[in-house]
Amino acid sequence: MVIGDDVEMENRCEHELQFENRNSKHLHKCVINSLQRLILIDYLYHNSFLAFILCCSVVSLGFILPADAQNIIDNREKINYTHYKTQVNGILMHYVIGGKGDPIILLHGWPQTWYEWRNVIPELIANNYTIIAPDMRGLGDSEKTQTGYDTKNLAEDIYQLIEKLGYSKINLVAHDWGGPVAYSYAAEHPEDVGKMIILDTLLPGFGLEEAANFSPNGLWHLSFHAVRDLPEKLIDGKEDIYLNWFYDWTYNQSAITPEDREVYIKQYSKPGAMRAGFEYYRAIFEDAEQNKEYGKEKLQIPILTIGGEAAIGNSTTTSFQKVATNVTGITLPNTGHFIPEERPNFLTKQILDFFK
Repeated sequence: MVIGDDVEMENRCEHELQFENRNSKHLHKCVINSLQRLILIDYLYHNSFLAFILCCSVVSLGFILPADAQNIIDNREKINYTHYKTQVNGILMHYVIGGKGDPIILLHGWPQTWYEWRNVIPELIANNYTIIAPDMRGLGDSEKTQTGYDTKNLAEDIYQLIEKLGYSKINLVAHDWGGPVAYSYAAEHPEDVGKMIILDTLLPGFGLEEAANFSPNGLWHLSFHAVRDLPEKLIDGKEDIYLNWFYDWTYNQSAITPEDREVYIKQYSKPGAMRAGFEYYRAIFEDAEQNKEYGKEKLQIPILTIGGEAAIGNSTTTSFQKVATNVTGITLPNTGHFIPEERPNFLTKQILDFFK
C-alpha cells in the first residue's frame, strides 16, 4: 500500500486519522511520558484527578487515535482496515483501506455509504487484495459540497484518490449510483481499469430515464429526487421513515438489520446529507449527455453485471451492453436491490473468480 508522506502532511490540519508522521509520534510520546511522570509523583494523593487530567490533555492537544476497525466473519481471524480522509478534486473525502495486493475499488450507492461493503471486505482482504472503499462526494463522512454531482466529476474524485494513493491499474465493483460512476471512470481512463463488476443499476442515457416512467414497476423516486428543494423539505425530520422504505426493497428484509439501518439513517440525517444524495438524481440528464458521448466508443474491458431478480434484474446487463462489448450478465434469484448485503457470500465468490 502506498499512501505517502504528502498525503499525511496535507491533511494534518484536517484531522486526518493517521499516526504515521514520525514527528507527531515523537511529540505524542513526549507528552504522554511527561504526564505519566506527573501521575507517578502524585499518585497517592491525586490518582483519580490526574487520570482525568491525562485524558483531557490528550484530547485538548489534538491527538486522535487511529480509526482501526475490525470485522469478524464466521469466527475467522480479525481483518483490519483503517479510515482516512484526504483532499481530492477540491473536497475532503473519507475512505476505508485495508489489505495488501492488487487494488479493488468498491463504490457504494444511495442511500448507503462505504458501510454496505462491510460483509465483503474481510474476505477480499484475506485473499490478498488491497480494498479501497470511499464515501462518494456528499455522502457518509465525505464533504457535502453544493455542486459537482455529475458522474464524470464523481469519477474524477475517485480517480484522484486512487492516483494519490499511488495506484494506477485497478478493478472496480460498483452498486447502484456507484455503477454510473464506475462507467465514467472506465470510459475516461480505459487503460487504468482491468475489469469491472456492476450491481443492480442502470446508466443515464441508456435505460435509467425509461425506468422512471409511470408504470407499476417504475422507479418513482428518480423523478421525485430530481425536483429542486422539495424532497428535502418534505423528508426533514422523517429520514428514518423515508429511508426504511428503500431498505425494505430487498427479497429478505432481515438482510439490512435495524442496527445497520441506524448506521445509514444517522449518516443521512446529518445537515445537507439528503440534499447531497438528491443532487445525484438532479444531474441525471447531464450524466446522460456525457454517457452518450462516451458511448460512441464502446468499452473493451470485461464487465460482469449482476441484477437482483426482485429489483432491476436483467436490465443492468441490457444497459451496459449498449456501451461495452464484453459483458457477462447474471440475474440473481431470490434477491432484491441490495446485493452486497443480501448475498455477500455469493458476491464475494463472484469477485474472486472474476478478478483472478
